[in-house]
Amino acid sequence: MESCWRWFGPKDLVPLLHARQAGATGIVTALHEVSHSRVWTPAEIEARKALVEAAGLRWSVCESIPVPSAIKLGGAGAKAAIGVWKDSLVHLARAGIKTVCYNFMPVVDWTRTDLRFEMPTTALALRFDMAQFVAYDVFVLRRKGAEENYAPDLLRRAEERLKGLSPEAVQRLENNIIAGLPGGEDSYGRDAIRSAIALFDGMTAGDLQANLEAFLHEIVPVAAELGARLAIHPDDPPISLFGLPRVVSTASDLRRILGNVDDPANGLTLCVGSLGSRADNDVFAITSEFASRINFAHLRDVALEADGSFVEASHLEGRSDMYAILRTLLTEEARRREEGREDHMIPMRPDHGHLIGDDIDKPTNPGYSLIGRLKGLGELHGVIHAIGKAGL
Repeated sequence: MESCWRWFGPKDLVPLLHARQAGATGIVTALHEVSHSRVWTPAEIEARKALVEAAGLRWSVCESIPVPSAIKLGGAGAKAAIGVWKDSLVHLARAGIKTVCYNFMPVVDWTRTDLRFEMPTTALALRFDMAQFVAYDVFVLRRKGAEENYAPDLLRRAEERLKGLSPEAVQRLENNIIAGLPGGEDSYGRDAIRSAIALFDGMTAGDLQANLEAFLHEIVPVAAELGARLAIHPDDPPISLFGLPRVVSTASDLRRILGNVDDPANGLTLCVGSLGSRADNDVFAITSEFASRINFAHLRDVALEADGSFVEASHLEGRSDMYAILRTLLTEEARRREEGREDHMIPMRPDHGHLIGDDIDKPTNPGYSLIGRLKGLGELHGVIHAIGKAGL
């Protein structure tokens, strides 16, 4: 597998040299500073690629070309937005960046309620607390009709949880949930997120599925012609948030997505932690079923609680069998190699590392500190080495 490292560009607090020191050879990045409303130019892509290569690394995966709300909503604005997306894909592929991760989550991307949850080791982890999220949605944001989305017992627990929070803690909760998260196209305030959610009023899961399918019918033929590999990221968490539909959450969702446009260019990002944060998802079974269509892997894991809350576990200590998952991915790579495929390597990266050591006192992108990811990558390398020694 190709060991990769997410890098947020020249302003990233973790420099490229440190990624190389951690054992990565590939970089996962995007033109984060460029508006989603315009095409990424060849010059901009080449400039970013040159920065990566100057550090002795290669730009292996684009994560992500943003999918704007216009595409998810369908309608009059979708055609132009898809055209912009396709043109950026073409420019990336012609520059040699042929694996492209993207997601189809409306309004918000990955969502957590606590960015510094203390673990038994005293490391700090990302956490999603269901009662706190419901408390925010129903009693702070006061989204219209929100209480209809939750069971009475959960609403009672959420209200009690909110009573125990100071005004400062409520503000921190809001910041954690909505401020500047990757799926938000801006840093939202309360009125702005209400407005963004309201755009999707009345949209069903079937509607969003249809809009995703229309998008795939446009972009997959372009990717196939260019030899590019698309890799849709699962919803994180794979449940409805703010009453919005999510349609990349289960094995049946993935089966539909890959079957609707049945082409090897239409592939999957295997995010162990995202899929694993839903109790009825068997991530090993998903890995086994869709191995031939996995184009990218996020290797992290979670500890899941009965009410749907979860915390980011150490990379090898969550609910999924990381050894079995890695063994399946390496077996798939070997199959591709036997077929003579140049793209047999599956790029992977450690994801959402804990805050440990002196990183606890440094500013970081949530989940993307240096030492926690270095630890995770080292652990994954150890498992891969052991599998190799065992002869698969």
